[in-house]
Amino acid sequence: MTSAGRPPLARPWSLMGRPGVLLDSIRFEHSIFALPFAYLGMILAAGGLPTLWQFIWITVAMVAARTVAMSANRLIDREMDAVNPRTATRALPARLLRPSDMLGMAIVSLAVFFLAAYMLNPFAFALSPIAALIIITYSYAKRFTWFGHYWLGFSDGIAPAGGWIGVAGALPPEAIILALAVTLWVAGFDLIYQCVDYDFDLPHNLHTIPVKWGVAAALRWARVTHLLTIACLVTLGVMMGLMWLYYVGVLIAAALLAWEHSLVRANDLSRVNVAFFNINGVIAIIVFVFTAAAVLVG
Repeated sequence: MTSAGRPPLARPWSLMGRPGVLLDSIRFEHSIFALPFAYLGMILAAGGLPTLWQFIWITVAMVAARTVAMSANRLIDREMDAVNPRTATRALPARLLRPSDMLGMAIVSLAVFFLAAYMLNPFAFALSPIAALIIITYSYAKRFTWFGHYWLGFSDGIAPAGGWIGVAGALPPEAIILALAVTLWVAGFDLIYQCVDYDFDLPHNLHTIPVKWGVAAALRWARVTHLLTIACLVTLGVMMGLMWLYYVGVLIAAALLAWEHSLVRANDLSRVNVAFFNINGVIAIIVFVFTAAAVLVG
């Protein structure tokens, strides 16, 4: 069952009561799909395996940051979610949780994120408030700018940059290119996903590329954005002199992105959930595995 149609409380948190509702409401289990972003930066910065200390605190930082972002999103968008049929069954609109519950989880997660950044190095800690501001405020973007797809992308693009900073305590050009690749990748599939909400966003004066230029144009924009993603990944490989295994991973990712785009049409968005949730989770893992292999073998 898709996120739009499933009951608000679902596995694997269904036996945990209110904490389970909290975790399910932010799809906590999907943190595993966000971690490869951070691990990409971590592996590339280390030129191999990082220390156990770095691995643990980068993992904690990324899970905490994602929890902050999702909690803030659910809290900020709760009134909008209540009137959107696709999101009306979420925990806050369905009154399974109080806003104070979500706020409490956001505050605790934010504190854990700052702690993890502090435990990594001074540069990571110094930048952590900026990262927190970006991931919290992206939920407001569609209220005033169609650039929100890229704001969301940048919120995820912070992850590989953060992994790199967590290891190296610096942000070199290679880390910026990697962050840009992830930014464009996430923005591209958000463009696809936002097409589903076109009929809701238009009368509610929300600012998205589908609303501004139409669904067909948004899908074309998404294809261009994903082409730029692949270009950034290739550029990164050249800059770092990565071996051929890396490019195999990029090629597979490109093929999966092409498949993703083949599943959606302006007049048929029925398979958007497959494209958005399933394929992109696989792409994240594929790129990480082949990058790690190229670094460790090379």
